[in-house]
Amino acid sequence: MGGVATLLLLRHGRTTANASGGLAGRQPVELDDTGRAQAAAVGERLRGLPLAAVVTSPLIRCRQTLELAVPQASPTVDEGLIECGYGSWEGQPLKKLAKEPLWPVVQQHPSAAVFPEGESMAAMAARAVAAVRTWDARISAEHGPEAVWLACSHGDVIKAIVADALGVHLDLFQRIVADPASVTAIRYTPLRPFLVRLNDTGGDLAALVPPPRKRRRRATRSTDSDAAVGGGAGAPR
Repeated sequence: MGGVATLLLLRHGRTTANASGGLAGRQPVELDDTGRAQAAAVGERLRGLPLAAVVTSPLIRCRQTLELAVPQASPTVDEGLIECGYGSWEGQPLKKLAKEPLWPVVQQHPSAAVFPEGESMAAMAARAVAAVRTWDARISAEHGPEAVWLACSHGDVIKAIVADALGVHLDLFQRIVADPASVTAIRYTPLRPFLVRLNDTGGDLAALVPPPRKRRRRATRSTDSDAAVGGGAGAPR
């Protein structure tokens, strides 16, 4: 599966709201001590990766995560990666929100969920997917098909992007997990996206850098595909 850029989706580290069981939304909550340690740890895993670009949600918890994880980078802010607009739900304890009539809709039929005074989950998913696909096409064009780039965002946003990559309906996205400071890797080929890593909180990321493409004498149309029948040989070790 060479010849395409690799997107690394990084969720921000744990925040004070995560730790207290609140819904931060777009409020300016910051990383707690655990979150700062998580950001530093993922920075060690990212060290040495040739990142062609770093893009981020404008919220401070994402920017703090990148300051610790990739201090040498100059992230570009993209509003398309911002947290879902939870409206009047923001700042509320999750245990209180679980009693709201909208809660089971969010859990079981999120494509129909519209938060009071806020955004719909469908709108969040559409603008986030559009953002990463636009960036991926741009980076591939500017830096070549072996480029690796990083986008720092939020749990529900990352889950929605993963659902799109898997070709599953938004109503199934609650089955996906994106922990704080986790890395998820996606490659968008001309035929389909591939989910390469999901919710990775400790694996070696160096293997995600695509090797240089080998020149082939002649490609046979019957076997030329981005999906290896039988599963393929995996990344070089």
